[in-house]
Order: sequence, then C-alpha cells, then structure tokens
Amino acid sequence: MAKQFSITCTAPVNIAVIKYWGKRDVALNLPLNSSLSGTLHQDDLKTTTTVTASTDFSGDSLVLNDEPQAIKAGSRLDVCLKELRNRAEDLVDEKTGEVLVKKEDWPLLGLQIVSHNNFPTAAGLASSAAGFGCLVASVGKLLNVQGDLTAIARRGSGSASRSLFGGWVKWDVGVLADGSDSIALQVADEKHWEDMRVLIFVVRDEKKDVGSTDGMQQSVATSPLMKERAETIVPQRMAEIEKAILNKDFGTFAQITMVDSDDFHEVCHTTVPPIYYMNDVSRNVVQLVRAYNALFPQPRVAYTYDAGPNAVLYLLKDDVVPFLKLGLHYFPFSDPSAAVVRTRDENLWDQVQAHELPNVSDAPAVSAPDSIKYIIQTLIGPGPIASPLSIQ
Repeated sequence: MAKQFSITCTAPVNIAVIKYWGKRDVALNLPLNSSLSGTLHQDDLKTTTTVTASTDFSGDSLVLNDEPQAIKAGSRLDVCLKELRNRAEDLVDEKTGEVLVKKEDWPLLGLQIVSHNNFPTAAGLASSAAGFGCLVASVGKLLNVQGDLTAIARRGSGSASRSLFGGWVKWDVGVLADGSDSIALQVADEKHWEDMRVLIFVVRDEKKDVGSTDGMQQSVATSPLMKERAETIVPQRMAEIEKAILNKDFGTFAQITMVDSDDFHEVCHTTVPPIYYMNDVSRNVVQLVRAYNALFPQPRVAYTYDAGPNAVLYLLKDDVVPFLKLGLHYFPFSDPSAAVVRTRDENLWDQVQAHELPNVSDAPAVSAPDSIKYIIQTLIGPGPIASPLSIQ
C-alpha cells in the first residue's frame, strides 16, 4: 500500500457589503464589478475539507456533506484542480527536509476530497464561497502551491476568492483579459474592528429557486440597471466603504451597505423574468432595522441580503442585545430559548430577556411564530486554517 498524504483545512463564509453580480467573462469567472465583504468567524460558520493524495487512488473523488459528487470534465471543480496541479511544487517534510512527492509526480496521485458545511448548502449563506475557498486552500496547501490562490478560487466560485482571507476583503474587478489581475486582497484583518458583530436571521435554509450563477447572467442580459451599477455606482461605493472600514465609521459603512443591498435586489427585480430572492419576512426585517435606526442620529444596524431571503445584519457590540430584544418581539419563536442557535456569549439570552423593549415607530406587524427559523450571532473572523500534514 502506497503512502497517503492528507491535510484538513477549514474556511469561512464571507458576506458581501458591496455585491458581486454579473460576469464579464463566464469561462474565466471574471466579474463586472469589484466587491467587498466581511469574513465571518469559523466558530459559527465554516466548511471543513480533508484532502488525501495517494498513488493508490485511480482518480479524483469528492464527497460533499456525506453525498458523493461527480467531478465532470470541464466543471468548475475540475478547472480548479487542474490549475492547482499546474502550479504544484515538491512536497517536503518540514522536519527532515525529505522530498515526499516531486512536483512532476503529482499527476500520478489521485485526490480524495471530503467536505462538510456546518450550515445549510445553497440557501443564500455563501456556501459555494466557503466550499471552493476551502477546497483551494486545502489542495493548494497539500500540493505546496506558492503565491496567490484567489484567482484559482475565483474559477470555482467568484466569491470564494474573498474567503481566502480573514477580516475585510475586496475582490478587484481587474482590467486584463486573462483575469490575472482579478484577485482578492485584504483591506483590514479580523482584529481591526473588534466591536463589529453579525446577526443572521435565517428565514429559509432550503436550496434557492434561482441559483446565483443563472440569476446574475439573466440580469446581465436583461436588467437596464446593470451597466450604470457596474461602471459608475460600484467603483464609487468601493472607495467610500473601504475608507469607512479603515476609519471604523459605522454610520457611513451602514448607509453604503444597505443602499447597495437595495440596489442589488432592484437589479434582480428589473431582470426579465424578474428574480425575487427576498420574501415578506425579509422585507419585514428591513422595516424593523429602519425603525430601530430611526431612534438614533446615525444608523446602528446595517442589513444586507445576498441571493436569498436570509437577513445578514452588521452592527456593533453594544447594539446586539437591544436589537435582538426587538427581533424576538416582532419575530417570535415557539421556544424562545432556542432562537439563537449559535452564539459566543453564554449570557446573551439572559441579557436579552432582562433588556427593556426599545420603543420604535413604524415597526412591522408581529409575525407568526417561527417565521424566522433561527438566529446566528457571530463576528468578523480569520481566513482558512490548515492542519499539519498527515502521512500514513
């Protein structure tokens, strides 16, 4: 039996505050506009991937969430694996300096890839970004690929390029036809804005009716708003929100985040046929955020929605308890103690119960119980984390 070399890696979800929507080159997965996201903490949302290489394996295989997946020739996964193999280097034992696999021998080793998400797949929670980010990070580590990996991750899922860094990350649209300058770069690390928190109101965790890949190309072909958004609006917003993040200016950050989310969904609505990712519960969350923000001179909570109905709310630490108090009042649960399924604050539920209900105007009507399935509380976190090489 030949030796087996394996590495396990985890990678994060990222949630864009400036949305990526539309491709200028489908084959290379090049975007029409730049985008920027926050990387969510892996204690709460992550993909875990184990890659094992051996000459005993006749080819490559993938198991995702316990289900075998075909690796079709020319598929996004196949393209990523070929790109990684093309850039493979010698695998060297860090302790002894022994060359375990020569770079020219990597084509002789098959790869067994086992991946698992600890959150719903294809439900609008950026599962493809975490999944392809983790795949590229783990295979790249095992094959000792040097240099930028974000351009390879982009070939699998555009947003995956942003999951290869922690903190705040921008994916540059680039200008070169070959896409070599369309890469992700870290704007600030996860320690930069330590008071930032994220609440996710999960409205639905089933697979989306219209996937992002199909939806964005329909928008490119038919929405009259796409051209101005890509060429004029987004470049200006990118500069403004990057400055706001670096200055920890939450008011400006929140305003830009919400207007970009609104614009993105307006693009979807003006697509032919129209695409509606948000539902009535989603819109009621928006109304509640606006009612809460009206209590203050500047916004204190920023909503953003990707291609799905789930609300992602950026807010500072001091606003978590009062806004959750409102959220649990207007979106009640049959079992309130089970509402926040993931949190790093063991006393959060007690704090929410003890807090006085903020007195807001123009709030939505109280929803039917369990209109929101569950709530996740998290914060900005690190990029991929890899285990040491294992040899069997």
